[in-house]
Amino acid sequence: MPSLAALNEASRPDFVAALGGVFEHAPWVAERAVEARPFATVAALAEAMRAAVEAASDADRHALLANHPELAGRAARDGAIALDSIAEQAAAGLDRLSEAEYARFEALNAAYRDRFGLPFILCVKRHGRASLLSTFEARLASDPATERATALAEVFRIAAIRLDALVTGEGGLKTTGRLSTHVLDTVAGRPAAGIAVTLLEWVSDTHAVVVARAVTNADGRTDAPLIGGRPVPIGAYELRFHIGDHFRATHPGLPEPPFLDIVAIRFGIADPEGHYHVPLVASPWSYQTYRGS
Repeated sequence: MPSLAALNEASRPDFVAALGGVFEHAPWVAERAVEARPFATVAALAEAMRAAVEAASDADRHALLANHPELAGRAARDGAIALDSIAEQAAAGLDRLSEAEYARFEALNAAYRDRFGLPFILCVKRHGRASLLSTFEARLASDPATERATALAEVFRIAAIRLDALVTGEGGLKTTGRLSTHVLDTVAGRPAAGIAVTLLEWVSDTHAVVVARAVTNADGRTDAPLIGGRPVPIGAYELRFHIGDHFRATHPGLPEPPFLDIVAIRFGIADPEGHYHVPLVASPWSYQTYRGS
């Protein structure tokens, strides 16, 4: 992982070799951005690369868009795309689709290419699967000029995440979010330890997948964020708190079965770079939640 200071001092070929993959199959972006050295911050480096794209010819920008791989397309399934793209699509679960889901993506990819003459581009790290598909379908209704601008904005988002993960230094980019929780036992008036917490993402109206599992510590929190160090994908989520076992152990004599055993809270994420704190304040008979910070 190169430092910003090292990149400022690197030879031109070494600079391009280090950053040539930030924009998909477009090392020319790094070749042109090098002229703006030295960079005081990682954000300044990102802005120089963005400026190089914005100052490029229409033909260069078209090639930049055209060289992006289709989502869950044949090339992606065969592993014949850039390593960064393989990792990004895998993180979104696009390498683990059913045949029916692959067929849906193939139909959407074909419809998009027929309409716009380009692959559909989306920063998949910022989207859950349901959001990805709904965004894909919605953008098919765009006009070509609007869609080209939207696609380029997504390219900049992809590049920002890649650059921020690649280069160390001052003034990093805001590319990650966080989802966290804690549980408070209102009867005891203290944090609730030992509560199993499950985070699920609803990938369709009828199907959810487990994203994370954790157990609350002595502070009533999980030892690490449920999602952290990356964007929190846009989508619908559910937190399940297994509070029944906690109250059985800490408040003996409660009736069985418990009035509240597993509390499920369904909520939405709209800002992938935001901090979502979803606590549970509970007794054996009631609970409440809110968006904290």
